[in-house]
Amino acid sequence: MTARSKGSTRSKARKRALDILFEAELRGSALLDTLAERTADADPPVRDYTAELVHGFSEHRHDIDARISAALTDGWSLDRLPRVDRNCLRIAVFEIDYSDLPDSIAVSEALNLVGDLSTDESPGFVNGVLGTIVATKVAVAPHG
Repeated sequence: MTARSKGSTRSKARKRALDILFEAELRGSALLDTLAERTADADPPVRDYTAELVHGFSEHRHDIDARISAALTDGWSLDRLPRVDRNCLRIAVFEIDYSDLPDSIAVSEALNLVGDLSTDESPGFVNGVLGTIVATKVAVAPHG
């Protein structure tokens, strides 16, 4: 049960990170300022993994957005994506490219989030984009 509890805690942290990215974008405010405000409010508390995701995206924003843009099919742009999908992709790409989390878990968690929070078409679309992201990932260290 410990693994499930950890997964549940991380899932909640991802959802909270998505909320913060979404809010900052919607309000046109600085991402780290929004994180600081939500951390100060502490209702609900901001988990360490939430802060790690938000800081990680903030630090690698240009590269992450470029990876997503490159994986989009013709006719799509980052700005055209639904806000939930765009920010969920950002979290997933951070986890895929900059963390030691298995890619399959990052993809699965992203699909769960968009499945719960976005359009009916979003899971299939996000899965396709993340499939391209994983397929074009540059190996940093040997797996095995």
